[in-house]
Amino acid sequence: MSAAVDAHVVVTRRDGFALDVTLTAAPGEIVAVMGPSGAGKSTLLSAIAGLTRIDRGRIAIDGVEVATRRRHVTPSRRGVVLLGQDPRLFPHMTARENVAFGPRAAGTAAAAARTEADEWLWHVGLDGRGHLRPAQLSGGQQQRVALARALAARPRLVLLDEPLTSLDPETAGDIRTLLHHQLAAAHTTALVVTHDAVDAVALASRLLVLENGAITQEGAVRDVLAAPATRFVAVAAGVNRVVGTAQGGTWRGGSAPEVVLAARAAARVADGEALTVLIRPGAIGLERPPELSWTGALRLARAEEVTPNAWLARVVRLEQTPAGVRVHTAEPAVAVDLPTERAADLRLAPGDPVRLTVRPSDVRLVAASAPVRARPRIAG
Repeated sequence: MSAAVDAHVVVTRRDGFALDVTLTAAPGEIVAVMGPSGAGKSTLLSAIAGLTRIDRGRIAIDGVEVATRRRHVTPSRRGVVLLGQDPRLFPHMTARENVAFGPRAAGTAAAAARTEADEWLWHVGLDGRGHLRPAQLSGGQQQRVALARALAARPRLVLLDEPLTSLDPETAGDIRTLLHHQLAAAHTTALVVTHDAVDAVALASRLLVLENGAITQEGAVRDVLAAPATRFVAVAAGVNRVVGTAQGGTWRGGSAPEVVLAARAAARVADGEALTVLIRPGAIGLERPPELSWTGALRLARAEEVTPNAWLARVVRLEQTPAGVRVHTAEPAVAVDLPTERAADLRLAPGDPVRLTVRPSDVRLVAASAPVRARPRIAG
């Protein structure tokens, strides 16, 4: 079973936080919801699940209103399953009994429910472990049981609230693959809250970005990550995003001395208008300038002619990455990825001046105007 979702969720919390989101999902569609901590992602899912009452708006599942300002259908009658970081398995039940709980609650005979539970445990790679209780299973195995239990209940809508966050990378990858196959096989409509762009790419066809209680960008996952409209999306997509000004088809920004960036294709933005530059951290070259003090390097840079795609920057901080070291610089704020050996040779420290360069072919210039949000139509 799958359901269409059409929701306008308005919730104002006692701490003053306000959520105002319009969201739709077609039957069988998987929509990812990304945003920084405190953006309202979990509140959104809680409202759709029926755990939080909305102050204004409307939530409809398959065209049936389940929430308005005056109407509130209980969670058990919405046909919605919410799966979060904690599997929340019944500790006194075996894995088989946990999965069979939904079908039995719906009136399926005990023997048939247990047979169905065994089939679901096979689907999630736990064949032969149905007799074990949650305490006898690993965290990843418990999450598999939780997924099987969720799908065995034949929900019209599955809400996933960062279910992979507490798992190690290898286990998370296995569960992600499992989610992809099982949600597709069941043709289940799902909303997936995540902070990881990998989840969005692997699971969803559409991405909605939520910041400070409002949608800042939405569209096909590929389109959103390819043209991030906010700094949060740029970080999630693994690119630098800096807003400057268009002039003669180039990007200009930063403090004195001015930074000029040219791309392979000139920007189609009128001079003086806002222009965004997108650059991958690994595409930027980094060298030490002749002067090792910021004051000395800045004095030399101001005396030199501005060179497109090469500029002086100051190191703000360094952080470890799986592939090496990420150097964060200021004026403008840009991150540069370096191999560990290269970073060690340069012996960088916060406050150090560095010379950055990038090829025009690695620079993308896009208009800085707000993205157009196209709301998909749901048939029926």
